[in-house]
Amino acid sequence: QVQFVESGGGSVQPGGSLRLSCAVSGTLFKFLEVGWFRQTAGNRGDLIASWSTDGRSNVVDSVKGRFTISGDSAKSTVALQMDSLKPEDTAVYYCSGKNIGASTWFDYRGQGTRVTVSS
Repeated sequence: QVQFVESGGGSVQPGGSLRLSCAVSGTLFKFLEVGWFRQTAGNRGDLIASWSTDGRSNVVDSVKGRFTISGDSAKSTVALQMDSLKPEDTAVYYCSGKNIGASTWFDYRGQGTRVTVSS
């Protein structure tokens, strides 16, 4: 079964930066699209960025220009670089995946990493 392990969260002041990493194991990474989601109280998690090994990537409008997603196929990792952080970015961030071309994400995900943006 594919496993996702997130790291890199923490506490920063507004305007600061963090780099999250998602390590993927247990499946052929080259067939995956990996997504970063963020979860706040009351929601299961919203997709904010995705990257796939066929070169496609996407970042939602609400974080575009501040967040960048990238992948390393050799290391089976996908990173989320978060700059100009705002208090509203405070959330638990987790990663999950789906097969390239599939319409639904896997039910399972990593344990998440907490990001707190506060002065």
